[in-house]
Amino acid sequence: MHKTALVLFSGGQDSTTCLAHALSRYERVETVAFDYRQRHSVELQARLSVLQSLRTQFPAWAPKLCDDHLLDLGVLGQVSETSLTRDMAFKMEQGGLPNTFVPGRNLLFLTLAAALAYRRGLEVIVTGVCETDYSGYPDCRDDTMKAMQLALSLGMDRRFLIETPLMWIDKADTWVLAHQLGGQALVDLIIEHSHTCYLGDRVHRHDWGWGCGNCPACELRAKGFYLYQGRLGTA
Repeated sequence: MHKTALVLFSGGQDSTTCLAHALSRYERVETVAFDYRQRHSVELQARLSVLQSLRTQFPAWAPKLCDDHLLDLGVLGQVSETSLTRDMAFKMEQGGLPNTFVPGRNLLFLTLAAALAYRRGLEVIVTGVCETDYSGYPDCRDDTMKAMQLALSLGMDRRFLIETPLMWIDKADTWVLAHQLGGQALVDLIIEHSHTCYLGDRVHRHDWGWGCGNCPACELRAKGFYLYQGRLGTA
């Protein structure tokens, strides 16, 4: 049975839910984030607020929540002409992918996470990718995750498990999962402290949290939140 995990933790709704999932399952959990010169770099500060709030509000999880790591991945920003790393409007590209797609991002994230997990003696790598209502990113697909798990396990000669708790659920059910894991307290924590907005807006406060309300990330988060509230009402 696995006892340790490394969570790819950006400080957004999805990764916060994944972190709660890991804390409910494993004895020792560490977190890692990446500074790739993203426009919404405010998430790198928001994640620290989430970690502090988790330790304070969930004392049963606090002893399990161990070291946090921030890795400099500026080279990704240098080679990425995308709306997440450049000041440009969000749009769909001719190839059918949104220009929020950062080529190779999750592949690099997982490779570095595996290297860190190897050094730290961590068995499971947890990431919040999903196929259900994502933006068409090929590096979020289940097949990609399975291929990465095999490649990393072979390349490092250590068996890693890549766990994707959100792979087959939509954003509304991600809110539901958070409620199941930590009740209304965890939902409120995600609303108040996590960050999703691609523009890094921490000025405008909505029912579902902080953000511009108009970028693709905000729209998806808001839609999921109101669907979640509807599902709670009919449960």
